Amino acid sequence: MRITEVLLVDDNPADTDLTSEVLSRNAHPSHIHSVINGVEAMAFFRHEGQYANALIPDFVLLDLNLPRKDGRAVLSDLKGDPLLRRIPITIFSSSNAQQDIMRSYELGANCYVSKPGNLKDFMSAVTSIGEFWFGVVRLPQKEEQ
Repeated sequence: MRITEVLLVDDNPADTDLTSEVLSRNAHPSHIHSVINGVEAMAFFRHEGQYANALIPDFVLLDLNLPRKDGRAVLSDLKGDPLLRRIPITIFSSSNAQQDIMRSYELGANCYVSKPGNLKDFMSAVTSIGEFWFGVVRLPQKEEQ
């Protein structure tokens, strides 16, 4: 079974830790990486600095409200890059604002999930994301080099 490379982009360490833990329980193997802001996310994708040997993720969970470079700008950059735009990106944000949802889809998000405010629902949402994206959906395969 193929291991799915996942990148979590979120500045909240508690959310990142909990999301990583829940995704690691998924029946489908994944390798989870995380960064805390949009600048680091772009460095990860561009193999810059400490991310020189990073693998391009198969799937991205992206928060919108990030320091240094917000999630909207990251989403726009990724979906504007011919080499990266095929990577599925799920927005996972505490925002329920219709303008954030609409703008995310306009920029090319593959789906938008609002972060629930309580632990049980948060864990359920992450479990559902993992089951859907790693179990149901067929992710694009990387080309052999």
